[in-house]
Amino acid sequence: MNNAYILTLSCPDRPGIVHAVSGFLYERGGNIEEAAQYNDHGTGLFFMRVRFACDQLTADDLQAQLKFFAEPLQMQWKLHPANQPMRTVIFVSKEGHCLNDLLFRWKSGLLPLDIRAIVSNHREFYQLAASYNVPFHHLPMTAATKAQVEAKQYEIVQSEDAELVVLARYMQILSDDMCRKLSGRAINIHHSFLPSFKGAKPYYQAHDRGVKLIGATAHYVTADLDEGPIIEQDVARVDHGYTVESLTATGRDTESQVLARAVKWHSEHRVLLNGHRTVIFK
Repeated sequence: MNNAYILTLSCPDRPGIVHAVSGFLYERGGNIEEAAQYNDHGTGLFFMRVRFACDQLTADDLQAQLKFFAEPLQMQWKLHPANQPMRTVIFVSKEGHCLNDLLFRWKSGLLPLDIRAIVSNHREFYQLAASYNVPFHHLPMTAATKAQVEAKQYEIVQSEDAELVVLARYMQILSDDMCRKLSGRAINIHHSFLPSFKGAKPYYQAHDRGVKLIGATAHYVTADLDEGPIIEQDVARVDHGYTVESLTATGRDTESQVLARAVKWHSEHRVLLNGHRTVIFK
């Protein structure tokens, strides 16, 4: 269906917004197939996601008419083709569990992505990338070359016209400038031990302290390290019988699942930013 679209919007809350949106679509021959909305009483904002079909107007016509419709409502909105896979670039370092999981789900038709490239500061996964026929860019980084490497990374993102960048256990901190350039379209995953167990081998630290819960957090990347708007989280129970190895394996499974859900929701345009928080229409 080339005439299917997803409209996402937010605006100051007021009576009649749902009626106005539905009327706008109806008057242009639109047929609503899925709709969800949320009123945030704390901020006074209204959020909505609508999937609809419309064969009477082109996407450009809809864009132009939505602009005039949205202005008096102080509405921020985006219109997306519903069946267009999201162009994606994945960053990875030496841990490949999240990368491998995303590639498998993508090729299995479980994620609406178009993975255009894999970027890494190590060479470990060039064969994995080749097995999926995805271009692999090895860009080693040092403190002295960070600015030049980030410039090359961003050049790749731009050349692939990427709508999404996934940090699939990419273990380099993005600069503030890179975070700004990728604002709202870069997703990171990390274990849930932060800020308690920082640095190398967090699962060893957690095992040494006898933790009983481990988990993962997927969030948008911001200049505030690991503090961007949260998209998804999950936990798994562990006990004294877990070794460091089984603890690590459980943690990696959780990270992979949490990241996959976050990427899926984002690529289906189900995540709307609400300040430092997110609204997710699952």
